[in-house]
Amino acid sequence: MVDPKHPDLSVRRQCFMLDLNRSNLYYRCIQRPDEAELANEIHEIWLAMPSYGYRKITEELQRRGCNINHKRVLRMMRDMRIQAMYPRSKTSISNREHTKYPYLLRELTISQPNHVWATDITYIKLSSGYVYLVAIIDIFSRYIIAWSISNSLETDFCIDTLEAALSTGKKPTILNTDQGVQFTSNTWITRVENNSIKVSMDGIGRWADNIIIERFWRTLKHEHVLLFCFETIKIARESIGRFIDSYNHRRLHQSLGYKTPAEVYLT
Repeated sequence: MVDPKHPDLSVRRQCFMLDLNRSNLYYRCIQRPDEAELANEIHEIWLAMPSYGYRKITEELQRRGCNINHKRVLRMMRDMRIQAMYPRSKTSISNREHTKYPYLLRELTISQPNHVWATDITYIKLSSGYVYLVAIIDIFSRYIIAWSISNSLETDFCIDTLEAALSTGKKPTILNTDQGVQFTSNTWITRVENNSIKVSMDGIGRWADNIIIERFWRTLKHEHVLLFCFETIKIARESIGRFIDSYNHRRLHQSLGYKTPAEVYLT
């Protein structure tokens, strides 16, 4: 073992005798921040400052004492599918040949449950890849009526979720979506219109048009998904199911007069 304080041999001589590179003598292992903790912190900064891109978020992390570079922050933000001002995941892929419908919620007063439903798709990270979560929310009460997880972005799992929502015996006057190919498909539009439901769609790039379900995605990820590492789709489905049940029946909402979504929706 090299002893820098040896009275007879210099550090250079000791390294030479041991055939050891001197730079290794002074190396100190830098512990990388935990990936889950970093993801939570990045998401926290982005929620507070949604206009921040990866460079500003990197600067903020460094101000907080985190040893990280902008390349890693950019990679993680891409994995989390968040970006400055436009927190829309790439689950919304448009098809130019599909008919687009106007946005019907602008200046609309939503005064009761089942007036307007909204639906959207987001990603859920597993330890070995991604799966996709679709949910249907009642805008007035914030109640999650139906949801489903799939390992693909096929339209079928969105249709199944819509069927589950309609099987409750309730239906909205308006159903709002983005312009993703799943929600502009003939299968989806036909199923919605056959139930005498009006179709409403966000403008391109206007994530704020569907802000209620966007806020639910943020709540789900910030308070649950980013705190865990799901090994399988089965584990993710069970864990998220427990969170949504708690969200519906136990989580108080200030905007609802400190009631739960279920208390507002079911009464």
